[in-house]
Amino acid sequence: FPGLADVSISQDIPVEGEITVPVGSQSPDEDYSTLDEPVKDTIMRDLKAVGKKFVHVMYPRKSSALLRDWDLWGPLVLCVSLALMLQGGSADSKDDGGPQFAEVFVIIWFGAVVITLNSKLLGGTISFFQSLCVLGYCVLPLTVAMLVCRLVLLAGAGTVSFIIRLIVVGAMFGWSTLASTAFLADSQPPNRKALVVYPIFLFYFVISWMILTFTPQ
Repeated sequence: FPGLADVSISQDIPVEGEITVPVGSQSPDEDYSTLDEPVKDTIMRDLKAVGKKFVHVMYPRKSSALLRDWDLWGPLVLCVSLALMLQGGSADSKDDGGPQFAEVFVIIWFGAVVITLNSKLLGGTISFFQSLCVLGYCVLPLTVAMLVCRLVLLAGAGTVSFIIRLIVVGAMFGWSTLASTAFLADSQPPNRKALVVYPIFLFYFVISWMILTFTPQ
């Protein structure tokens, strides 16, 4: 190439660059993987996340994390706890109260799925599992009501006991309904909110009725 001999690079133009390929340093968050995390840290992190969602249910104004970081661990724990406390009632069971445990499981999970499908068909903007997460976590007040009712029943099953249980269950039913609608109502079209709230009302009413009519065997 004889013509290249006449080509010169001006001294005023600096030539920059490196032959080696630069490798950017990654931040610790990019290198972090839960696969390398100790089991204890993973469990503690998940427990803290579940605890924060419980706080969001008790104070519905703080509602962002419940929809953003959904999980089904909390609803599963609440469902099992409520089913275990309802087990052994004298309404239908003759032996070990097993049907109540299965009944609570079916009502909570099947009911939550039906309400979620209804919400999606009406044009809801949240995902399927977000809705299940909200409905499951909002069972927390009713689980507390069931615990209080069992403690009250230890003192007797008279009229005073029924009035106390009625007040507690009614208050927790209202809390669960208001908390769930606070999370779910804004995700629905304004002209269809009533069609979403009504099934939620029935869902928690059935659970509340099971708690109120519970009597130990």
